[in-house]
Amino acid sequence: MKILITGTSRGIGLACAKKYLEMGHEVIGFDVAESDLSSPSYTHMIVDIKKDLPDLDGINVLINNAGIQEGPDVIETNLSATIAVTEKYAFQDSIHSVLFMASSSASNGAEFPEYAASKGGVVTYMKNTALRLAKYGATSNSISAGGVYTPLNAHIMDDPKLMQQCLDETLLGRWASAEEIADLSYYLTNVNKSMTGQDLLIDNGEQLKSNFIW
Repeated sequence: MKILITGTSRGIGLACAKKYLEMGHEVIGFDVAESDLSSPSYTHMIVDIKKDLPDLDGINVLINNAGIQEGPDVIETNLSATIAVTEKYAFQDSIHSVLFMASSSASNGAEFPEYAASKGGVVTYMKNTALRLAKYGATSNSISAGGVYTPLNAHIMDDPKLMQQCLDETLLGRWASAEEIADLSYYLTNVNKSMTGQDLLIDNGEQLKSNFIW
């Protein structure tokens, strides 16, 4: 199948690209940065998803992964551009599945206000996409990850005290790896046939953890 992934230069996007290549698929990656990933089945395109999007046909799986945490373009990048990418590439006869990388912030409202709002919008738009993709027999779902070991979180990972504080907030005392998210992405888009319109919270029990006081 032909897989389009946004934000493939590092982190979850890169892990997803490697996973789909490993499983024998053709992968096209969009990013504003260059990529060190090299494979006959991988095409890397320098694309700012907020601007002009190239014409591509025959996309089977779309993974909306590109996003930022802070800055004046958070809403435009995380939500508006994600909508634009989906509207351009998802609604065609070849489509099999669309996956959105949301965030646990979409449901708990934590972190930066614009970031949380943008990811909440992504989850709602994912459901809208599921409604409209049904006629193609295609699925639309999202992953709302909590802490993940990626370069985006290097400022936490490089601070042992802060890192431990974050781990202590989870039930399982751990964060997810980018490869773990990639494995789940593959299941949702290639194995799954019946789950659609759903947001999966992958946070090692962080939101469930609470101190109950009588």
